[in-house]
Amino acid sequence: MDPAPSSHPPAAEDPAYRVFLDSLDYLSPAEVARIQEAYAFSARAHAHQKRMSGEPYITHPLAVAGAVVEWRMDADAICAALLHDVLEDTGTSKRELSDLFGREVAELVDGLSKLDKMEFASYQEAQAENFRKMLMAMARDLRVVLIKLADRQHNLQTMAAMRPDKRRRIAVETLDIYAPIALRLGLNKLYRELQDISFRLIHPNRAAVLAKAMKAARGNRSELLGRILDAINGKLAAAGLKAEVFGREKSLYSIYRKMQEKQLSFSQVLDIYGFRVVVENVPTCYLALGALHSLYKPVPGKFKDYIAIPKANGYQSLHTTLIGPYGTPVEVQIRTREMHHVAQEGVAAHWLYKDTEESGADLQIKTHKWLQSLLEMQSGDSSEFFENVKIDLFPDEVYVFTPKGKILAMPRGATVVDFAYNVHTDVGNHCSAARVNHELVPLRTELRNGDMIEIVTSPKAAPNPLWLNYVKTGRARSKIRHYLRTMQNEESARLGERLLRQELLTLGVVPISIPADAWDQLIKSSGQKSLEDVYTDIGLGKRLPSVVARRLLAREDLAPDSPSNMTLAIHGTEGMAIQLARCCQPIPGDPIIGSIKKGSGLIIHTHDCPTIRKSRSTEPQKWIDVEWEPEEGKLFDMRIKVEVKNTRGVLAQVAAAIADAGSNIEHVAMDSDPERLFTLLHFTIQVAHRNHLAAVMRGLRHIPEVTRIARERGGEV
Repeated sequence: MDPAPSSHPPAAEDPAYRVFLDSLDYLSPAEVARIQEAYAFSARAHAHQKRMSGEPYITHPLAVAGAVVEWRMDADAICAALLHDVLEDTGTSKRELSDLFGREVAELVDGLSKLDKMEFASYQEAQAENFRKMLMAMARDLRVVLIKLADRQHNLQTMAAMRPDKRRRIAVETLDIYAPIALRLGLNKLYRELQDISFRLIHPNRAAVLAKAMKAARGNRSELLGRILDAINGKLAAAGLKAEVFGREKSLYSIYRKMQEKQLSFSQVLDIYGFRVVVENVPTCYLALGALHSLYKPVPGKFKDYIAIPKANGYQSLHTTLIGPYGTPVEVQIRTREMHHVAQEGVAAHWLYKDTEESGADLQIKTHKWLQSLLEMQSGDSSEFFENVKIDLFPDEVYVFTPKGKILAMPRGATVVDFAYNVHTDVGNHCSAARVNHELVPLRTELRNGDMIEIVTSPKAAPNPLWLNYVKTGRARSKIRHYLRTMQNEESARLGERLLRQELLTLGVVPISIPADAWDQLIKSSGQKSLEDVYTDIGLGKRLPSVVARRLLAREDLAPDSPSNMTLAIHGTEGMAIQLARCCQPIPGDPIIGSIKKGSGLIIHTHDCPTIRKSRSTEPQKWIDVEWEPEEGKLFDMRIKVEVKNTRGVLAQVAAAIADAGSNIEHVAMDSDPERLFTLLHFTIQVAHRNHLAAVMRGLRHIPEVTRIARERGGEV
């Protein structure tokens, strides 16, 4: 939180500081001495600063360090918590911290510091880049994010003095990013607190009304709650099972969200009673489940075994829903004491219970894998990376199997393509088909719990831009975009080279005769790193080949937009760098012309395309003469309209005639007139060239019921 100037350093014997020191009893005297030095250094560095509330600034680092001590973390983490704002808010350098407290503490503090020295175009861009920096630091050392979460928690608790708009912005950011990170790390207690405080800051009136209603409801529900609790305790004791049973309170924000999402009233949400049963070991969990199922009838389909298949954040429990007295739904979670620790403290359980707890270490390994997978998503655009990570922070998982029986957790709504990229980037990039439970399915098929998925790959297969419309995971989205960008740049570079070569030949210069220093000068003046980058810019339409050619030759006497008298030959199979316009759908044999469109490369239109008529006359320099150099075996989409008499079986006749002419129907739609005498059929068919299209039309004209046939024009550019 932003410090404000002050003049009096805090007293070293502050009661809060004494309580803090007393809580360090699990560390050695030498470690405690280091922590005291860190406190003294932080107090001096922040001596002339106050918080917005008027308190000495040191109260904030001390509170953050206190939260870190509650997780029983090591001395380096506690020192870093005490010093976490000194790089940002004081004149201290990273080198100075490293010399005084060691390299590890300096790295932790640096990972927690914002990128204040850099200039960003917007708050969103700054937020995205700061988040990326924090994630990279997290991947190196998990303690960074735990300190950051403790920092955010204390800032939220002490935000009363801030402007309402800033309070709201920080609370929204917490709900979007920090609370989901806490959940992903298994820090459930902290997750609920971050959500509830943020909710109160964003919607103070709604939170107050809900809190009052909850307090009233608690009194009304106490009798039934006690009755169910006694029944559960009695049943477990009768079965000879030792267990702790307690009621589970819903958090304020979870009630609000359920009311919003499911359009439920407050009383409907509160109708569900939650209990937690904590037992000694795993076999007892299943015995307790059997005992409770004999006490109250279970609701079919509402049983989940997170012990056999733990959640990605390490969470383990048995979940069941029972029909209690008066038909009241009763949700029960059954877990061991160790599972309960991990459920509450998540990854921090590794430090809290490291003498007895192995699952905390397992969870740390899982968390590191997750963080590494996040870093794999990095691309040049911080905002895109930020969005991809946000997608992965709301997993609501389904569990699926590989053909070898390995279990993978995927976000709800994830598709076969998401699964392929989860297995490996190469599997995703070359995914051509998939089988779910041994049956072939479309690649957009959503995954369900228990599905067994087998991906069929092909060396010729490549990511399709349409996949971006239905993939759910940030990893898949990032990998598809990266592949498409790379492919587009490679293809654009090849196209750019051809366009520049053609322009030079038009000017009477053979490219090979141009000296190397002229090429070097061109790269330098373009501000690019290589000639390949200059070619890419030309292919993407960011630079006109005529201008680049004249700059290369330094011949300013030639008009920069003099028309070329040479023609560029295209196949129509060049990929993303050369695109066939959707408005006129040119095919080999059509007279064609090309337009360089910024960011899209070369767009090919037919000469008589109505969409481009105006642009051709007003911007002639943007148009390039192109011609077909047909490639065997390539088929092109083409729209035709066929008017037919309304007679039985006419559609079958038309379809058969198209097939007989060696064409394939991609899509069909129809319009009928009000009198229902004629129907207009709109086909998208595949043809090899103009003569092939003529053959299709000839075949259709032989059908007596066909009254009119034409190629369709216009539509999307």
